[in-house]
Amino acid sequence: MRDELPKFDFSGRLAALIDFVTVSHWRAAFALVAFSLVCFLPGINSLSPTNRDESRYAQATKQMFESGDFIDIRFQDLARYRKPIGIYWLQAASVGAAEKLGFKNARARIVFYRIPSLIAALASVLLTYWAALAFVRRRYALLAALAMAGSLILGVEARIATIDASLLVSALAAEGALARFYLLGDKIPPARQWRLAAIFWTGIAASILLKGPIIPGVVALTAIALVVADRSARWLSRLKFIPGLLWVLALTLPWFVAILYKTEGNFYGQSIGTDFFGKFVHGAEGHGAPPGYYFLLFWFAFFPAAQLSWLAAPYAWKNRADPAIRFLLAWLVPAWVAFELVITKLPHYVLPLYPAAAILIALALDRGVPADRHVYRGGWFWPIVTTLAVVGLVVVVYQFDGKFGRTFIFFAILSILLSFAAWRWLVGKGAERALVIAVLASAALEWAAYSTLPRVRALFMSPLLVDAARASPCPNPQLASTFHEASMVFLAGTETKLVNGPGAADFLRLGGCRLAFVESREELAFADRAAAIGLTYGRIGEVAGFNYSDGKRLSFLLLMPKDSQ
Repeated sequence: MRDELPKFDFSGRLAALIDFVTVSHWRAAFALVAFSLVCFLPGINSLSPTNRDESRYAQATKQMFESGDFIDIRFQDLARYRKPIGIYWLQAASVGAAEKLGFKNARARIVFYRIPSLIAALASVLLTYWAALAFVRRRYALLAALAMAGSLILGVEARIATIDASLLVSALAAEGALARFYLLGDKIPPARQWRLAAIFWTGIAASILLKGPIIPGVVALTAIALVVADRSARWLSRLKFIPGLLWVLALTLPWFVAILYKTEGNFYGQSIGTDFFGKFVHGAEGHGAPPGYYFLLFWFAFFPAAQLSWLAAPYAWKNRADPAIRFLLAWLVPAWVAFELVITKLPHYVLPLYPAAAILIALALDRGVPADRHVYRGGWFWPIVTTLAVVGLVVVVYQFDGKFGRTFIFFAILSILLSFAAWRWLVGKGAERALVIAVLASAALEWAAYSTLPRVRALFMSPLLVDAARASPCPNPQLASTFHEASMVFLAGTETKLVNGPGAADFLRLGGCRLAFVESREELAFADRAAAIGLTYGRIGEVAGFNYSDGKRLSFLLLMPKDSQ
């Protein structure tokens, strides 16, 4: 009888790999950074500037270089006083470093504005690991961090130039330090108390420079919930309040004083009155939603780890008197309820709460909580969501005449196979290994998505318009556009005019090397104004695409004065 071929024990190899990685913190950190880069790097350079916040932040930062003013915040000629200075300084540091390293035209390349988000996402994964170590053993802290790295929402935030990945870093620093003060108490040596206090207050200061009172509010809700539950606030005395508050003032006050004088107080009126409090009473920019929005979104935004909430939530509720679980619930629940009650809702608002969910799941796994039928049924979500996501990508590509690559085909199939394997392992091998396979499936899905979406050019209207302008017979033209997206200004230049149809006619009437993009629905108003002012013009092109911000197909005419042709 011939010898049978040895079977490859994938489950055993995976368990051995986790054991190897968690031998030391350095190995765990290296593995997390490597895996996070696999998740976050696809598309970070090739994805066009997105609408709307990313391009607004990037354009405001670019104008700081153009004006030499790194205190005031402006988008073209308009004041942009919705958020403090933090993200603009981070982006300016990234772009400035790129210029010093010799990268050409760095100010006009969106990738350099995204580097702070990438670095912050990596730091968030590592800080999730650090925060989790206050609650679970090293192996399960690694799983909590992997859950964050593989989450779809952090994958988005890591590759766009916005505040939210950086804000997550500050939240994790503050909550991770606060957890140690709460759980360890007098066991913390004095020197370490000062280090933890420095981490806590630096995180608070950074969050204020990024987005004002949001993270201090989340942390305050955590502390208040614990004080009420324990009927004691003694542990808060270890936070070194007086030196901590002085440190926060030292870090934040210089810019807040500078912007007060620079804008004669207008920054505070718009940032606090219009932006912050306005979100409580109406849906800013059409982003209103009823309570329950974040709960429904959680299952997709925190995919794939969210499905193991069916395992962690019942255990956490039954053991809510446990100090570790009490802290995580205090971090998660009060702020979540507050965000649900605010009228304005966007997916990333609750991102600072997701690490608490990840650590709760890791804690349940660490304590050997068995999966029940609800967990097994929830595991079906993995292959269902992955398959639907792949099908959705295929539909988008065909709908908008995109192109498939071999990368998409390989990773799309791999993501589906891995997600089915994760569900099977959930039943047969246990939740711990199933989570690792599900996270790998999520990483493959991100490769499939972000290697393909940049190839669907019709989804990105602004690059199509700018390319058409550069191909026109008019060299280095002045531009006007009825496409009112910030990405248009970032790509075409700060002097680009955002106008309506009649405004485009007035712009062309000034003569010279000028081009105007007029959307088809504005064509009649443009023509009427052109006739009224005696403008003669010609059509030199037409550009069609799709504005995913409002879900509308668009068609633009490229027009120029007759005397320029």
